[in-house]
Amino acid sequence: MRIPFQRILFYFIFIFCTACSKGNSGQGMLLFYDSTPVVHPLNPIINEISGIADSKVNPGYLWGQEDSGNPPQLHLISHSGISTKTIFIKGAVNRDWEDMQLSNGKIFIGDIGDNNRVYNEYHFYCFDEPMMNIDTVQSYEKISFNYPDGPHDAEAFIVDPITKDIFIITKRDNPSLVFKLSYPYSTSQINTVTQVGTLSFSGVVGAALSPNGNEVLIKTYLSIARYELKKGETIPSSLQSVPVTVAGYKVEAQGEAIAFSLNNKGFFTLSEKGFASTVNLYYYLRK
Repeated sequence: MRIPFQRILFYFIFIFCTACSKGNSGQGMLLFYDSTPVVHPLNPIINEISGIADSKVNPGYLWGQEDSGNPPQLHLISHSGISTKTIFIKGAVNRDWEDMQLSNGKIFIGDIGDNNRVYNEYHFYCFDEPMMNIDTVQSYEKISFNYPDGPHDAEAFIVDPITKDIFIITKRDNPSLVFKLSYPYSTSQINTVTQVGTLSFSGVVGAALSPNGNEVLIKTYLSIARYELKKGETIPSSLQSVPVTVAGYKVEAQGEAIAFSLNNKGFFTLSEKGFASTVNLYYYLRK
């Protein structure tokens, strides 16, 4: 699929600015995970994966979604990199799906991308995680929201499994902003999110919360920042602390997707194809 010139330009500008920055997302690099990941070529290649989640009802498989006007569907991908099937989401619209999360047995898809910052509202699609023998998701909740200060481009979010609040992390703001969509969210009216924090860096393209709720990983194109949630600490308060950078991350062509394994023994990353000839599924085992 042809990549829009604006995305190509932003990608190179982002890499240049990040490389020239005097700091990074953390105060040093720590090897929490094996620096030699398990690598599986994606077969067949999926061009624009922007979000992944490790399946609970289909052990050994990941869910993957594409962005930027692709069909409203999910890809089921084995941990060995084999793309086995797609599941269509009936009636949904993929304007710019940019991340996904699996929380409390439900899949959340974030239609939150806005490269030109022109939209008045954004959406989450929420539905029970399907079994692999399902071909079509027939029903879902559509949760619409807007920002109090106008449009933002976002590519990452986290769902708190306890409070069910959704935390959206913007990409192009400098630094990235954290907004909260409070539960219970309306499915009949547009919800307005509130800003609850600011990161120490920008360019966020993915986020993941560990299954035990003790760790958050925030991904940019070039690095992964790790936040530890201490006992009783909330997600937004944790994101205000100074993270450390996960050592050993292998920079991908256009790596936007990250997810913990369901057993909490490591995490996966997966890239859009971009200009690469191959796409690899990486798995980083916890040390």
